[in-house]
Amino acid sequence: MTITDKEAAQKRTAMLADLRKERREKVEHAQSLLKGQQAVRKTLSRVMQGEPRSIPEIAAATNLPPHEVLWHITAMKKYGEVVEDGMDEDFAFYLYRLAKEPIHE
Repeated sequence: MTITDKEAAQKRTAMLADLRKERREKVEHAQSLLKGQQAVRKTLSRVMQGEPRSIPEIAAATNLPPHEVLWHITAMKKYGEVVEDGMDEDFAFYLYRLAKEPIHE
């Protein structure tokens, strides 16, 4: 390694260290949001174990607003964690179940 290569490597190392310091708060904030989302999704998964449930049922069981439950269920469906499993008795709401659970009939 030549002197210029060493200097360039040191400059890159210093620049990356500065970027980490500069963006620390944003990274910590993003990590905090992710942890919160993961906790909510674990709670939703626990509520959905055993039988399919509608958004209002899940919201009532978790004390979360229905729009927030819908947002999480939609994301979970997008990533294959949740699937639709018919409709409720009144045909008013879709039922959702965990993808790894057997289909109820």
